[in-house]
Amino acid sequence: MFIQPLVPAGHSLVLSFLLAASPIIVTLFVMGILRRPAWQATLGGLIIGLLVATTIWGLPAKLAVASISNGVVFSLLPVMWIALSALFLFNVAVQNGRFDAFRDWIIQHVPNDRRIMLVVLGFCFSAALEGVAGFGTPVAITSALLIMLGFPALDALTYVLIFNSAPVAFGGLGIPVTVLGSITGLPADVLGATIGRQLTPFALLIPFYVMALYGGWRSVRQTWPVLLVAGGSFALTLLVISGAGLYSLSNVLSSSVALVATIAFLRFWKPTSDPQYAIDLSHLHHQQTGSAPVPRWQGWIPWITVIAVVIAWDTLHIAKIGTLPIHWPGLDNAVFISLYKTPYAAVWKFEPLGTGTAILVSAILTALFTRTTLQQFGAAARTTLKQGWLAVVTVALTIGLAFLMNYSGMTYTLGYAVSSAGMVFPLVSVFLGWIAVFLTGSDTSGNALFGNLQVAAAHQLSLDPVLFASANSSGGVMGKMISPQNITTGVSVTSLKGQEGTVLARTFKHSLFLTFCIGLVVVFQQFVLR
Repeated sequence: MFIQPLVPAGHSLVLSFLLAASPIIVTLFVMGILRRPAWQATLGGLIIGLLVATTIWGLPAKLAVASISNGVVFSLLPVMWIALSALFLFNVAVQNGRFDAFRDWIIQHVPNDRRIMLVVLGFCFSAALEGVAGFGTPVAITSALLIMLGFPALDALTYVLIFNSAPVAFGGLGIPVTVLGSITGLPADVLGATIGRQLTPFALLIPFYVMALYGGWRSVRQTWPVLLVAGGSFALTLLVISGAGLYSLSNVLSSSVALVATIAFLRFWKPTSDPQYAIDLSHLHHQQTGSAPVPRWQGWIPWITVIAVVIAWDTLHIAKIGTLPIHWPGLDNAVFISLYKTPYAAVWKFEPLGTGTAILVSAILTALFTRTTLQQFGAAARTTLKQGWLAVVTVALTIGLAFLMNYSGMTYTLGYAVSSAGMVFPLVSVFLGWIAVFLTGSDTSGNALFGNLQVAAAHQLSLDPVLFASANSSGGVMGKMISPQNITTGVSVTSLKGQEGTVLARTFKHSLFLTFCIGLVVVFQQFVLR
């Protein structure tokens, strides 16, 4: 059995921390400074991680290969199965004209102002998609919508990535919270309520923040009523629903209330007309294959279908049918976690009817409801494969690295070093979640990676374990906007292919700032409210 060393580099915690962080530093450097594609950056990080894990941490080569392969398989099912199914649903909607119809419905019911479109689509609608699917789905779909409405591709993707923060903690019908409860042994409903309280201020203020980035303070002054309605309705619903223990529905209901409230409010209030933000409708044209125009209301069919199917899927527990836990050969219980003094399990859950399958069923039902032709259906499948193959490679490399760092003990060295910060730990603990989500692209995986470590550190420092387990998730959501997986998924449906580093450079400073703000909230909760 391999015993993970916590301080392997010359008995120096600082040096061990820097070496453990080296794969992350390399990945960020290659993407953000050298501006290379995400797959090259993550490949570089994986190579460095493999060298450090086997030489400094002493991980046997067989265990290194087994851990990477476990991560790669996990990246395919369920992670990329969900992402590819969502991308396929999107392409079906494009091919049969319902995507254009939805765009036209929005244009018809929302003022001709890109700032308002940014709030309605970038915040409300993307949050709804995050609530039912997650795993990059809202970034891909919503950024494509904004680009079709005249936003530059880089701006659209940047703003959607920033919007895709507060909703992430309850994405995929609360899967991150469920996993956090399972990993830590803490009540999931209590964790959900705590996360809801941590993220409520950000849900309220994120629309103002993004509007300031897009149009400056002048636009904030001109649009503050609708920003308040969108952010306020989302935040209030999130606080109430998560506090009531219904964390699995927190995001779905919050985003739905925000979307309805915002569109209803816009029937009575409109911002001062500004030609600078008017949408040029002349370049918008239907690309439908059929001769008859599609009624605009049918643009809602794909999104209503996926919401209904995923909720029904969850309610009926269909995902559990055929689920088979597979103990990974040569890795399961072959590693001893020194920090926890327990063997490290390696169990991959084969889930053929998981969320990805639910979204695929939604795409098929959408095709049937809209009488999509076989030619259109096939074109959607081909487009999905063309757009998604590089994302599959990037995500496989990223999660393979995450699993390697996890089983070698590098991630535990990072966590151990951060927890040794003593009473400064409440401020920096959120960056553990931030690092984990950057690596894996998933708040769910981030909670699995560091959730229990947060609890252990909190106990050592006589702090509230529920608060810091929750902080892992809340801090993690701010790492989503710089994750290679999330950026690559968004880039796959834009004209920015190969420019992941440019996107990272735009979002990185916002990610750091917002994570620091989450840390301040956690400090306030620990030392002022308790």
